[in-house]
Amino acid sequence: MVQKRFIAFISMSDSKKIYFASDLHLGAPDYKSSRNREKTFTDWLESIQLDASELYLLGDVFDFWFEYKYVVPKGYIRLLGKLAELSDSGIKISIFQGNHDLWMKDYFIKEFNAEIISHPVIRRFNDKIFYLAHGDGLGPGDNTYKMINRIFRGKINQKLFRWLHPDLGARLANFFSASSRLSHSENDFEFKNEDEALVKHSRQILENQHIDYFVYGHRHIPVEYSLSEKSKIIVLGDMFKNYSFAEFDDNTLELKYFNAFN
Repeated sequence: MVQKRFIAFISMSDSKKIYFASDLHLGAPDYKSSRNREKTFTDWLESIQLDASELYLLGDVFDFWFEYKYVVPKGYIRLLGKLAELSDSGIKISIFQGNHDLWMKDYFIKEFNAEIISHPVIRRFNDKIFYLAHGDGLGPGDNTYKMINRIFRGKINQKLFRWLHPDLGARLANFFSASSRLSHSENDFEFKNEDEALVKHSRQILENQHIDYFVYGHRHIPVEYSLSEKSKIIVLGDMFKNYSFAEFDDNTLELKYFNAFN
């Protein structure tokens, strides 16, 4: 049985909006394309800065991320600087751990007061209830992946990985990350409607409580899917190829695309 989760209530100003994006995969597949994508993403952040009250990044911002005690992955200066600027201007930033960057600790908390989220959460914005998650491992099936994910999330395994030299650890992690991307077929990027694991998971949640919007990352497919007249799934797509995101005013969540620099 899916347990009923605590709902955090957040009141919005009439002129402010909440933005959702995911799957930037910085670092992949090479330095040049990642750098260009980072620039486009920071342009998007610049475009939302004046009217944003909150920003939710729903996972896989980085293709690999690991925080050693005194070391973090090199690069991403433009993104991190922009996020710090947004935070300093009063915008709340929440970052979900994805399946590629699940080893986030407290670096972003210390640097720009971000909220780091490792599991699905329920938030209420004005009178709308949101279920937010990266999306990996939810719903039935995919048991092999779920087992591997538990191994990666294990504290003992993270401690063992920390003993590796950062150069070796990053190289090893990037190899497995690239292998994961190459293992996907074209069918993996087709939304399967009622056969979709995220749809089945969402319907299971609805058995216990009402949700207006389920918002997911992970699938790299921009999708709006109605579960009923009052409940909808928004799959964010990605900031990798589609440059899609979701925007919530004080009443409606809408899937949009950033085309100004793409």
